[in-house]
Amino acid sequence: MTHNVKEIFAGEAPPAPAALAAKVRTLAPSMTRSMQRVAEAVAGDPAGCAALTVTGLAELTGTSEATVVRTARLLGYPGYRDLRLALAGLAAQQQSGRAPAVTADIAVDDPIADVVAKLAYDEQQTLADTAAGLDTVQLGAAVAALAAARRIDIYGVGASGLVAQDLAQKLLRIGLIAHSHSDPHLAVTNAVQLRAKDVAIAITHSGSTGDVIEPLRVAFEHGATTVAITGRPGGPVTQYADHILTTSTARESELRPAAMSSRTSQLLVVDCLFVGVAQRTYETAAPALSASYEALAHRHTPRGGHR
Repeated sequence: MTHNVKEIFAGEAPPAPAALAAKVRTLAPSMTRSMQRVAEAVAGDPAGCAALTVTGLAELTGTSEATVVRTARLLGYPGYRDLRLALAGLAAQQQSGRAPAVTADIAVDDPIADVVAKLAYDEQQTLADTAAGLDTVQLGAAVAALAAARRIDIYGVGASGLVAQDLAQKLLRIGLIAHSHSDPHLAVTNAVQLRAKDVAIAITHSGSTGDVIEPLRVAFEHGATTVAITGRPGGPVTQYADHILTTSTARESELRPAAMSSRTSQLLVVDCLFVGVAQRTYETAAPALSASYEALAHRHTPRGGHR
């Protein structure tokens, strides 16, 4: 198999207005500080920024016209004019009654009811952002590769390792040969065995976790189809990925680290992959799911036969 490293945003259509805020949240951590000011301004006040010229937005954010244009292009728009049109569309959607995009961080002295409400809102926003920004063409290609795979290896450490285990268990239940690896040495030694028709998946929010990148690189070089699930579409892991699935995260705070919000979005992508594969392999997947359910059914029945 011949692999070509592709530019992250080459050939992509500009994001729809609904996806603009999600893309800002996803890409802002990897931007320069001046570009972050532009991105935060357009996401925070789309109506106000839509009324500004490129010069006006540069003055508002204390940056330059060139920085504004570069930010627009990084967000997926050919130029600032296209970004203004998207901002106008986003402003119209917000004025129609959508909830505000930003909520307060969780404080140490917050009542538990407020903690529940804030976490629920952040989780919902993270899921919505991930869904809005997920490239369904890339997702479909990854699903097709998994459905036809001889063997599937999944790499992740820490919180991402738990997501890797979840995906492996799901795929095993529909009869696919899938294994998750959190030990970096075992991950690499297994990756060496991969060939064409095998699939390797790396899960890393930062996109720069060496223990995940290394086995993906080995799998890539041995001809396997490779997939990266990451919150940083320009991160190092993507240079070894045939298919890139981007996740979003809620704003980090002292009591809500990145591992919490990244796990939520990663699980959504994992579920999308699993359901897509189950659809494609339904004739074998459905009986396999039924068989695994029946095999475990007695373990879910309390003593005495009462459910």
